[in-house]
Amino acid sequence: MKRITAIRTREGQRKRADIFSNKTSALNPEAEEATGENRSVEQEQTTAQTETPDKSDNFDRCFKTATRYLSYRPRSEFELRERLCQRSFANDTIESVLVKLKEQGMVDDMALAQFWTSSRELNPRSRWLTGRELKQKGVANDIIEQAVKSIDDDASAYRAGLAKARSLPRSDYESFRRRLGEFLKRRGFSYAVINHTVKRLWQEGTSDSE
Repeated sequence: MKRITAIRTREGQRKRADIFSNKTSALNPEAEEATGENRSVEQEQTTAQTETPDKSDNFDRCFKTATRYLSYRPRSEFELRERLCQRSFANDTIESVLVKLKEQGMVDDMALAQFWTSSRELNPRSRWLTGRELKQKGVANDIIEQAVKSIDDDASAYRAGLAKARSLPRSDYESFRRRLGEFLKRRGFSYAVINHTVKRLWQEGTSDSE
């Protein structure tokens, strides 16, 4: 950061002062103006006294920050805006970066919603819970509805419960029902779906053991 390191007054018809910033003469106001503002040696220059950062440089830094954040996984427009605000970029710079990213297809809430829904194939959640997760990411309701409509809760609950059921003892149905039911409840499934899935997996496990 630039600092004022010295003030030297020059005699003439009008007194003038050389103000040295980091040992380099940076400003040359009237001596009365310099002393009137009570500038002192080693005083940090205020924003008004220094040149504002170049807008293109701010845009480039903001854009690089955004693309680095996107490199880990797709993000919603809301998530990206929040992250850039946390990094203290100006609102107009953020909006300009978002426009460019959307033009390049790097920010697309529909694509994010589809990605998120597909990723749940490996770790199934209910339609309701998947929609809630997308809502927390700032995705619009109409996009959420379109993305989650392909989720079949019965099929998802069965896939989610299958591995868990294999790890549970089969000696007591009530214990099996309670533990598997709590597991599926945490994944957002309704009571009706849980009840049907628990009975199905219990019966399949019992048949296999016979």
